[in-house]
This record gives sequence, structure tokens and C-alpha cells, in this order.
Amino acid sequence: MGINRSIAELVGKTPLLELTGLEKKLGLEAKVIVKLEYFNPNQSVKDRIALAMIEEAEKNGDLKPGYTVVETTSGNTGIGLAAIAAAKGYKFRVYIQDQVSEERFQVIHAFGGETIKLSEEPVVAKVLAETNGDFVAAIKALKEQVLDKEENIFFVDQCSNPANPGVHERTTGPEIWNDTDGNVDILVANVGTGGTVSGTGKYLKRKNPDIKVVAIQPGPDSLPSEANPAPEEITGVHPFDGIPAERIPSTMNLNIYDEKFEVETIDAYKAARAAAKSDGILVGTSSGAAIHTAVELAKRPENKGKTIVAVLPDTGLRYLSTNLFNEDFN
Repeated sequence: MGINRSIAELVGKTPLLELTGLEKKLGLEAKVIVKLEYFNPNQSVKDRIALAMIEEAEKNGDLKPGYTVVETTSGNTGIGLAAIAAAKGYKFRVYIQDQVSEERFQVIHAFGGETIKLSEEPVVAKVLAETNGDFVAAIKALKEQVLDKEENIFFVDQCSNPANPGVHERTTGPEIWNDTDGNVDILVANVGTGGTVSGTGKYLKRKNPDIKVVAIQPGPDSLPSEANPAPEEITGVHPFDGIPAERIPSTMNLNIYDEKFEVETIDAYKAARAAAKSDGILVGTSSGAAIHTAVELAKRPENKGKTIVAVLPDTGLRYLSTNLFNEDFN
């Protein structure tokens, strides 16, 4: 394989794995294949966009030596950016959601990054309280009222950065197409910023317009509400249907998916636990949501004999302090 000179050279080219153990256990008659994004150098799909957004900013002059890279994130993008920033010699600061696992804070600190909880930034906290958790509105306020007044920073803004879906169109989609020899019928992907499903789906549909794209959002019981203000959430997965248009990141192409699939957190937990025991993969909650969706699609009679590819965003090692693998939580 030779000697690599930067972690940037290790991003992408993640493997596909057919979950033969789970297929056999559940008697599935469709192939369930998963793309293991935890094979990226910092164990998540977000390594792809972290590298792409930083290198694009360097190329167009938005990021220069001595600058600080800044982002808002639920965790994995922050980890990817912290690592790439460290490798390239930039400082890194992230505004991070309060409820993410402790491991995320620890990893970002290990790379020398600074973490600020969203609740600790007055501008963001105020907007989140006034809008019932509108993350897109909070980012806009942070940019306009805080970051635009600073010098020598580059605000990545993954929710509107075209390099986000762009890198998936350029890498994730072609990898799936090539590794399946074009034999893919259904793509399953979560929606956070929408970059993965939008870019990957765009490439695959260009190769074969008949490929079905299924986009995942949290179920109602997994979202904050007046009756349940602090539910167990699927970290990094956000609604894109049934919400105001201004709350949807511009990186989400609403014309790319053929079906919306809602997943509750407990079902994501159970699917991740099942895959660990049947196929020996340890993946995170959003990956569990993708596995659950793929399995439910595989059970449909019309999908008998088809190939379903689900993108699994990250490793389960970042969730050991959560209820994900707590069998008593069900």
C-alpha cells in the first residue's frame, strides 16, 4: 500500500459488507449491504466533508495560514474537522450540541480543538429557545451576530457548503457503484445536513435513474416536544419533511429521494445491537437507524432479490456512555 504522508490520503474508499448473519437470522430475501464509514481515519462519514470543505476553502482563499477553522456540529463533523485542522496546522473551534456523547468532546480536545456547548453561547441559546430548537436559525444567528465580526477565521457552515454534497457525489456514490458493479437497487441514508443522501443519490441516479433513494428522519417520539422535551435522540439525524422550508439545510436536495422513512431511537438501538451480534460490526445510533430501515425495506415482498445499500455513518465506540448498547434500555 505504500506510505501515506497525511491522514487526508486515508479518507474514503470505505468497504461494503453484506450483513449475511442478519439476513439469515431474519430470513430476508433481499441483500442488505452496508457501507462502513467507520473505516475513515477518524471513524465517520464526516471525514469526507471535513477534508473537502477545508481543501476547497484553501483553494479559493477563504482559509489561510494562521486562521481558525470554526463550525457548529452534533459531533462527527467536529471530530473530522479537528483532525484535518490539526494535520494542516490550523486552530479549530466548534460549537457543539449539549446532548452529544462525552466521547465526542474528549476526541475533539485530543486533537487540540476548542469546544463550546451551544447552551453556553448566548446568541445561540436565545435562538434555540425562541424557535423550539431550530438549528438552522441558530447557525444563522451565530454567523451574523458573532462570527462575521471576527477576523482570521473560516466558518465552515456544513449546512450550506456545496462541498458537502459535492464530495459524496464525487466519492461515496462512485465507490458504491463500482464496488457493487452497478448492482444496486436501493440506497438508504440518514439526513442530517442532507449532504450524504443528496450527493450519493445524485451520482447513483445519474448512473441508473431507476435506483430508489430512501432518506431517513427521526420519528415523532424521538424529537423534542412539549410532552417529551428531552427524548433519546438519534444524534446527527434531523427532520426534513413536515417542517418549515427555512429550517431545511440548503445542502439537502428535496428532489433526490423517493421515500421518506421515519425511525424511532429505540428501533435504531435495537438494530445496532442486533448487527453487533449477528455480523460483528459495532456502529452508532444513526447507523442503527440505517440498518433498521434497510431491514424493513428488505422485508417488503416487492424487494425480494434486490440489493439494498445503507450508508452507516460512524462507529459505536463513540456511544459507549449512552444507552445504545444498554440492553436494559428498551
